[in-house]
Amino acid sequence: MSITSSTLLVELNISVWTANKLDKETTNKVTADNNAVAGSGQFRKNLMAGTSLRKEIADYAAGCRLWHNSRTLPWSDKGPRLLATSLFLDYKSELNIRRATFDKMVINFMTNYPSLVSTAHNYLGTLFNSDDYPSEDAVRAKFGFRFSASQLPESGDIRVDLPKQDLDELRRENEEIFESRLGEAMREPWDKLHKLIADTSKKLTDADNEEDQNKRRYHDTLITNAQSLCGLLTHLNITKDPKLEQARRDLELTMLGADIDVIKESPEVRKSLKTKLDAILGQYEW
Repeated sequence: MSITSSTLLVELNISVWTANKLDKETTNKVTADNNAVAGSGQFRKNLMAGTSLRKEIADYAAGCRLWHNSRTLPWSDKGPRLLATSLFLDYKSELNIRRATFDKMVINFMTNYPSLVSTAHNYLGTLFNSDDYPSEDAVRAKFGFRFSASQLPESGDIRVDLPKQDLDELRRENEEIFESRLGEAMREPWDKLHKLIADTSKKLTDADNEEDQNKRRYHDTLITNAQSLCGLLTHLNITKDPKLEQARRDLELTMLGADIDVIKESPEVRKSLKTKLDAILGQYEW
């Protein structure tokens, strides 16, 4: 399968009302009271002071963006990313759940908006200004959860009416850009794999003394994170890079049968597992 038939360009844009406002009067007063030069700083009010509902939405949106990035590969600066078609159904199912959760949180926020403004009034004191608060319709419009998907154009696909020489030059430039972006996209799964192996190896390195070693904590994620990444890399390896697949397989086999309770109790098991991970790190050109 070609890259264009095995991937989609997807874009996820989530917007959240920032709920902060530059207070020019207070900024000027603070500047003057401290004998500072104009422009030395700014005072911005948290319009939702004393409440957490808006921040919870912002935190959830940030988590959704991280999830989106973990399932996709970079393609253009701060724009669409590549999604393997083999992941699309699972991705879309999870996306729908996340969008429904986001919408529910926004509805709850808007239902409580008048009382949240009252709470902010109590917290802001004389800094409160009712004119700072947009209407409910205006605030609702500042929240959004938008997803789009499109086909990846073929490398060198230029559909314009130009002289042949200029058209050929554009095609060559387009092919170079395509290959460059594809190369950048394929750096990410390698980086993900390298980071996880290096981090896991570091966690398995015993401390120099018993007291420090006894403070170490080993969690199930030491194993499950590796297992999850191995599963994900079967989809993110969109070019079917045999070396990436072998490295993925090496990690999968290394973690096969690993038991967190045994890892906690046995220095020998930790050392053995670390040695295998270090061998993977030394085998490939990361």
